[in-house]
Amino acid sequence: MRPPYTLVSSAMRLIRPSIRRLTSIAYPDSEFMSYMNNKAKSINKALDDFVPLCNNSVPLWEPVLEVRKAMRYTLLSGGKRLRPMLCLVACELVGGQGSTAMPSACAVEMIHASSLILDDLPCMDDDSLRRGKPTNHKVFGEKTAILAANSLMSLAVKQTSASTSLGVPSERVLWAVEEMARAVGMAGLVAGQAADLAGGSMSFENKDDELRHLELIHIHKTAVLVEAAAVVGGIMGGGSDEAIERLRRYARCVGLMYQVVDDVLDETKSSEELGKTAGKDLITGKLTYPKLMGVENAREYAKRLNREAQEHLQGFNSDRVVPLVCLADYIVKRQN
Repeated sequence: MRPPYTLVSSAMRLIRPSIRRLTSIAYPDSEFMSYMNNKAKSINKALDDFVPLCNNSVPLWEPVLEVRKAMRYTLLSGGKRLRPMLCLVACELVGGQGSTAMPSACAVEMIHASSLILDDLPCMDDDSLRRGKPTNHKVFGEKTAILAANSLMSLAVKQTSASTSLGVPSERVLWAVEEMARAVGMAGLVAGQAADLAGGSMSFENKDDELRHLELIHIHKTAVLVEAAAVVGGIMGGGSDEAIERLRRYARCVGLMYQVVDDVLDETKSSEELGKTAGKDLITGKLTYPKLMGVENAREYAKRLNREAQEHLQGFNSDRVVPLVCLADYIVKRQN
């Protein structure tokens, strides 16, 4: 699926005449942070309940217990919970109840946690620090880390499938599962990671080609799961095809914006501030937005993506859309 923007035609222009923005209806920052914290608490409780250390349906012999500990280590290690929150808010935006989308929201976070475990492995990005703590394979070993990642993926499908018990029509549950599968597979995370791993050995004729390749990586590696979170929330909330498509486009802009900001922070903040290894992409020679555009131009591009994201929210209920407006503003201004 082609993204609703291209780096070559728009990123190098950076700024266009401003559109009518929705931020005039947004919460004050302090109120939104309180809103985020309350959502995160409910999500954390649900995640803890969905992945208990002890489970009567699974034998409590030591190898299985160790995998469960590894699953919980990454899944419950903090984080902003932006993806599950987006799923819940999208559900509410189209008229659904957030509780209906909670299993799917947690499933998206399980997929995200799984991708982090795999991404940090020595054969991938080879990282030792995540959210201020040793990465999963550093604590549990590579074999157990891989098993934990696989288990989180399968549990995500199980939790989403169980949404029929909450009154969600089976065809919508199937649609949500298909969206998650697309986000994980060759049309999503796998493609993005493969392109990322290949980037260091590829040669490009010009900067436009480098930007195209960088967009391909992050549309698939980062934005696709943010997109899935919003789309699945809209599906679970009973949203129309049109509403879900607008949520998809909003989330894709937000997902890419998140990565642009991440690249800027990686070059301008310390490991202590970020809770992960800072400057690693620069050391390993990976493509980043600041490397290709400069730090200031990358910041301007993130702001432009924020404007585009909010443009896709036009027409939604003005009260229900406020959290999505604030979420986009929060991401573009985040400092870790």
